[in-house]
Amino acid sequence: MRANTRKGLVSQTERIQPCQEQGRVKRKRCFSARDVTILHKKTKTTTRKTSLDKTHGNDFFDGLPDDLIVCILCKLSYSAASPSNLINLLITCKRLNGLALHPLVLSKASPKALAIKAKNWSESAHRFLKQCADAGNVEACYTLGMIRFYCLQSRGSGAALMAKAAINSHASALYSLAVIQFNGSGGSKNDKDLRAGVALCARAAFLGHIDALRELGHCLQDGYGIRQNIAEGRRFLVQANARELASVLCSTTSMSSSSASRPWLTWHPNHHHHYRHVMGASGGCPLLSDFGCNVPAPEAHPANRFLADWFGLRGDVPGNGLRLCSHTGCGRPESRRHEFRRCSVCGAVNYCSRACQALDWKLRHKIECAPMEQWLGGDADGDGNAEDRMVGVEGDDDQAIIGT
Repeated sequence: MRANTRKGLVSQTERIQPCQEQGRVKRKRCFSARDVTILHKKTKTTTRKTSLDKTHGNDFFDGLPDDLIVCILCKLSYSAASPSNLINLLITCKRLNGLALHPLVLSKASPKALAIKAKNWSESAHRFLKQCADAGNVEACYTLGMIRFYCLQSRGSGAALMAKAAINSHASALYSLAVIQFNGSGGSKNDKDLRAGVALCARAAFLGHIDALRELGHCLQDGYGIRQNIAEGRRFLVQANARELASVLCSTTSMSSSSASRPWLTWHPNHHHHYRHVMGASGGCPLLSDFGCNVPAPEAHPANRFLADWFGLRGDVPGNGLRLCSHTGCGRPESRRHEFRRCSVCGAVNYCSRACQALDWKLRHKIECAPMEQWLGGDADGDGNAEDRMVGVEGDDDQAIIGT
């Protein structure tokens, strides 16, 4: 009998068709029109579900426009807390690898995203910082400039990168160039340009750089590279200390769990009698204004931490008789012998700038400094001439300025 496909009636649902193949009888199933329609609907539904699954998976991501993804990556790059945040983007997939290296994304990279450790330095890290600098990231220009100038001995390209950042009003780059001008770093003693150093310090101080403010105050006080103006110099020193206190008050590190159990800001009427007790009990650093405040030690810039770690891993500065700045948060090395000025009282420490001396005095050297005759047992002229030596103990000057 034949099936009536027009009315959908089934007269015969199954027919056996014998066929001899390898000694078996195969049964062939015959479907009606209704069965075919149901099967077709099931296949169509399954195909639609598969398409939806693909839409919610990789196909949906591939359908996003590049501009939208680059905008999202810029936000991530700007808020990155470590270099690994950017590296994780690069190794996610091929598309993110390409878009994460977009110049707009690299130009927005945060300072913490560029804080590469000295022990992890490689040609790939160098190339990554170079890409960020070429994209217009001023922080990358400054960091790579410091590394090239002081670590890789590439003075010209390092100074050029720092100058590129300084042109874009990067305060730390302006101050670093000022230190280079004050010391004649990378050249001879005759390459010092005190007036240029003062001008760069003034620009960095205008942008709120605390060390530049302090350096400019001492230059005015001593008539170093500028006409002497003691009153104006003291005003800059007070302003530097006020900015330091404001930065500490606004710092999120002061609210960390490690300092929650003790007051991070304390007052001591006789501050100098309590100095050893404060340093031993809380591990903080007295505020440079000598108001008797005990605050956390200032955090060094990632570029300065890189310099300190770089030379720490190598034992010392390569070269005969070259020394590091004695302030542990600086990391700058000498580029020639007797480049840095030393403390004229003990002669045991040397600093690249007056600002570094002031910081190290309050942090450490104040309780260690002693006249050279006490531990040498005789006359000690030391190396270098009078021009290259620090004038007095700077901490006492600060106290006289602020305490009155």
